[in-house]
Amino acid sequence: MKGRGTLLLVAVLVFCLCGRALGEDNSEFFMEFLQTLLVGSTDELYQGPLGKYEVNADSKAALVELKSCIDGLQPTHKAALVTLLVQVLGSEDDA
Repeated sequence: MKGRGTLLLVAVLVFCLCGRALGEDNSEFFMEFLQTLLVGSTDELYQGPLGKYEVNADSKAALVELKSCIDGLQPTHKAALVTLLVQVLGSEDDA
């Protein structure tokens, strides 16, 4: 399961970076979503980036499982993803 969660996280990250490269407004949402996945809680997801959306029970269960996978990453891997996120956010500020 950890492999699938990590793969999904990488896919989300690539999507965020591609959205950033294309200048899409959605990149801000995905960056906040990814940041909350990495360092926040599932409750913070629902109050923050997903606050304006109605999240069904199946999606909530999937988010809980995904968050569990992310929380189960080795600390060095999670730190590397946080560092990458900080770099991407920093490059948005420079733009």
